[in-house]
Amino acid sequence: MTENIALFPLQLVVFPGETLNLHIFEPRYRQLIEDAEQQGTTFCVPTVINGKIRPVATEVELTEIAMRYLGGESDIHCLGKRVFYLEDIWRNFPEKLYPGGSGKLLTVDLEEDPAINEEIISITTDIYRLLNIDKTIKSTAEGFKTYDISHYVGMTLEQEYELLTLLNGKERQQYLLNHLQTISPGIERKTAIRDRAKLNGHFRELMPPEW
Repeated sequence: MTENIALFPLQLVVFPGETLNLHIFEPRYRQLIEDAEQQGTTFCVPTVINGKIRPVATEVELTEIAMRYLGGESDIHCLGKRVFYLEDIWRNFPEKLYPGGSGKLLTVDLEEDPAINEEIISITTDIYRLLNIDKTIKSTAEGFKTYDISHYVGMTLEQEYELLTLLNGKERQQYLLNHLQTISPGIERKTAIRDRAKLNGHFRELMPPEW
């Protein structure tokens, strides 16, 4: 079944269950956040790679406006929810400033093999120790999922997006495990992993694409 949904395209990937912190400043997206607050509107965040909007996108729900500024800007917290495949994208949602589109809900398998996740946790812990990164990783008993660390192990935006497109739990695990097993951090990769690992909790001021 096709659903119409508001869009907030950005140069990032949002995973289900992820908390997304954003600084909102453009008038069209300020209107979107106003609708989200007043009407409970959810919206999809499709990934923009090389100026192109990719079709697999995660729906997010506004959970808190952490700060309002006198000029109308705001800092917000959102939570990643469902995953959609966008079949059509519009410059404007009907009678709105912000973009919209239509898409079909994808079924994401959240079941993951605990033994594979133990290996993923072990390798990631070793990498963090090597790079002197102080970041806590959930245990399998605490409900660890591949999505929990996928932003923080040095994957490119393209790799993160490919991971999002993998709907099967074991396929996601194997993709992440293969990435971790082939990492041989040079200085640039070390810096990338360290910087991404420190991003958690920060509000990101990202420029949406021009239309």
